[in-house]
Amino acid sequence: MIRRIAILLAAVGLTLASGVGPSAADEPLPVPYSYLAGVNASLTNPGAAPPGSNDWSCKPTADHPNPVVLLHGFLGTMTSAWQTLSPLLANSGFCVFALTYGVTASDQVGAMAPIERSAAEVGQFVDQVRAATGADQVDLVGHSIGATLPFYYYNYLGGAAKVRHHVGLAPWYRGTTQLGAAPTLLALMGLPVIGPAVLQQCGVCDQALVGSPFIATLNANAAVAPGISFTNIMTRNEEIATPYTTGYLDGPNVTNIVVQERCSLDNTDHFQLPYDPIATQYVLNALDPAHAVEPLCRPVVPFAGAI
Repeated sequence: MIRRIAILLAAVGLTLASGVGPSAADEPLPVPYSYLAGVNASLTNPGAAPPGSNDWSCKPTADHPNPVVLLHGFLGTMTSAWQTLSPLLANSGFCVFALTYGVTASDQVGAMAPIERSAAEVGQFVDQVRAATGADQVDLVGHSIGATLPFYYYNYLGGAAKVRHHVGLAPWYRGTTQLGAAPTLLALMGLPVIGPAVLQQCGVCDQALVGSPFIATLNANAAVAPGISFTNIMTRNEEIATPYTTGYLDGPNVTNIVVQERCSLDNTDHFQLPYDPIATQYVLNALDPAHAVEPLCRPVVPFAGAI
């Protein structure tokens, strides 16, 4: 009898042990490397936080002490922009947070409001993340305008002391010579390129242009935030942040990376860049330089991604 009880208890013990192994939540999240993943997510689950993000119970570790805040680009959302980097960072042990900011009354896409308003929204979100996680500082990873507007946060909203790493994907620190496809689309709709009707819904549209008064106000200069480590990742196949060199910064606390200078097979464009396997590895390297890995050079095409 005692032997039977012992066997039964042993069997129960094995069953329980198997039940406390890695749960589904501990399984690595899928990481797609195609811009089309963001399109699909936006169509099937619009407005949803990207996988691996906005777990408000997440506590930073000693290896990754700074939570990462992801900032999408013009006409984007957290859903469309971060289907790759959010799960990639979460799988790597980071606490990841994302928001859709700068939404105007006319639409649910973001980064259309004046940068002053968007930067204030980002600052409030950063404070929420810091309060929830107990972290003194965050790391910012932004795409396009999301890489650019933090300078308003640093210069005018006291943000420099709250950020340790700034990683910009296709930033336009000195403005863009065109607002990407927007002028063509507006012309096709019979609207003025940058006129009152447009600015009412898109306060950022004139701010983004090279030579605009706002670019001087923005003062995108790494020297204003010497405590921040800046990494800028650019592509020569740029349609929006033109010329691509608008993403360069100078300074001892700056690293500038042009993807094609590291891998000539990578033909990623502005839209694919946050989904690019090479660019996203450089993001990881910037946030965790102690474990930096040189990415494998592989063919990448715009929109579709890695081949």
